[in-house]
Amino acid sequence: MTEPVPPVHGHCDARFAAVRTAFEENFRSRGELGAAVAVTLGGESVVDLWAGWADGARTRPWERDTLVNVWSTTKGATALCAHVLADRGLLDLDAPVAGYWPEFAAAGKESVTVRQLLAHRAGLAGLREPHTLAQLFDWRLTTARLAATEPWWEPGSRSGYHALTFGFLVGEVVRRVSGLLPGAFLSQEVTGPLGIDFSIGLPGKEAGRAAELVQPPAAGTGRLAALFAELAPVGVAALTNPLATAADANTPEWRAAELPAANGHGTARAVAELYGVYAGRGRWRGHRVLSPETVERVREGQGACRDLVIGPGVPHETELGLGLWLSGTGRSYGPNPRAVGHDGFGGSCGLADPEAGLSLGYVMNRMGSHIVDDPRKMALVEAVYDAL
Repeated sequence: MTEPVPPVHGHCDARFAAVRTAFEENFRSRGELGAAVAVTLGGESVVDLWAGWADGARTRPWERDTLVNVWSTTKGATALCAHVLADRGLLDLDAPVAGYWPEFAAAGKESVTVRQLLAHRAGLAGLREPHTLAQLFDWRLTTARLAATEPWWEPGSRSGYHALTFGFLVGEVVRRVSGLLPGAFLSQEVTGPLGIDFSIGLPGKEAGRAAELVQPPAAGTGRLAALFAELAPVGVAALTNPLATAADANTPEWRAAELPAANGHGTARAVAELYGVYAGRGRWRGHRVLSPETVERVREGQGACRDLVIGPGVPHETELGLGLWLSGTGRSYGPNPRAVGHDGFGGSCGLADPEAGLSLGYVMNRMGSHIVDDPRKMALVEAVYDAL
């Protein structure tokens, strides 16, 4: 169905006019409600566009500084916390997790490494016992249960997307090493000094800037239901224990929690800036955040496979680096197979391509129905690379 295109605000360099066209087409024919897209090239902003509505009732226009929950696009920021610590020599990615978090050695996990946590290869994609949303908001309870549980598969043998547990696993290591939860560490060490408008969770004072997430149309919900019906037990545990919806993510309780895999809030500009650290080989606008060697380590492929969790929804093998997905043969993040990025549930995306010096952030509030590679995101990524 074709819909009117709302006024598009912001700037777009003439060279990237196709990105604006694709952004408008997302509203015209791909069901967009409110959204923003930002692109940096060589650390400079070349696209920063926003349009549409910040709520389902279409009473609040999307503004330049509208924040939105970006779901798993948050993972790129959480991984960055671990890589900052590793870059400073405070965290050994090949050391056993139990060396930093002794309780983690339970149930045969004494040899699981930090690298395996970052690569979704630890076998802890979901908890085995029922875990409610209220319990998910309890950091100590959730991390204690993860420390006590046994892996679903032999750690290191293959990947299985740690949809919610990634944030607690990597985040608890960050806390054990630095003394700070990842949200506070990110603010103190990265987003605060760099002036990036992104946070894990959302401070109550910023609630007025937050967009309302909206569930996908009924047809999309059916597609997701069909996918969930194909999941193995580990996939069910990873994606539905607990099951979080758009409505849940709009609540004060969700926004106040520390969920480093799923409740980052930011603008598209902020996502592009955060992923710009990776794209700039560790530097962002004159600030050194990581060494170039650390960024190369982030992009080390950990082995392509049919992922144990998201495999049913992806028509090809995928490969993780350390905290980010490689673009690979599926071109999820453009034609450079060593570009990296992360999608968020419903459609959002962060992308980094060090070879091109390029980063992209895309955020939206109408949830899509694709596990990865939402058509709106893919249209924008393709338009960016067509312009290069």
